[in-house]
Amino acid sequence: MELYNVYTYAFLNTPAATLELPIGICSRVLLISNAGVSALVEPEVSLELLQNDNERLIQAVLSHDHVINELFRQTTVLPLRFGTSFASKESLLTYLESHTEEYLEKIRQLNGKAEYILKFIPRTPDEPVITPPSAGRQYFLAKKQRYQTQQDFQNAQTAQWDRAVHMITQIYKSAIVIQPQGEEARIYLLVSRQDEPLLAEQFLAWQLACDRWELQLGLALPPYHFI
Repeated sequence: MELYNVYTYAFLNTPAATLELPIGICSRVLLISNAGVSALVEPEVSLELLQNDNERLIQAVLSHDHVINELFRQTTVLPLRFGTSFASKESLLTYLESHTEEYLEKIRQLNGKAEYILKFIPRTPDEPVITPPSAGRQYFLAKKQRYQTQQDFQNAQTAQWDRAVHMITQIYKSAIVIQPQGEEARIYLLVSRQDEPLLAEQFLAWQLACDRWELQLGLALPPYHFI
């Protein structure tokens, strides 16, 4: 038997004005409110059914993000992870009542702010093609020089990353730094929406200071990493 839950997307201040509520995973979402805090929900979503169908699961994840972003355009939200649900409306109301003060304070702290993802993608040095000459010594010296050039480039790259982290975290105290892993490093920034033009200017300065990295700055997102 399929189990249906009160699927929950986000928490927000109970709105004074009507919000535009989008279509969710299966049907239009709605608000359940208690003590000034509202939950953005979709009743009767079968998580079991989604988990047994990869195509529907992927579509559900996309719908989850779409719903949160649509509400984020209109008001401050506390986005929840995909798959968050409550067994019943009553259990959700009880949960809201016990966490009212906590969520009201968190919403106040995040009011008017957005999350921006700053990506650092490592560049690679230009490497000359080494053709083995008849004199083996010259070939091996060229290989040694290329290796040293690579090491110097990587050392400079690491130094630029360290300086950038120091510089950025001095400006944005709440920044979340994800150290380089594989292809990229990330810094999550929590910034007031009104300061977005200033962030764009800072981004240009960071690019100039980190020429051994390709920097990418994402668009404003709900504050997923700052809940």
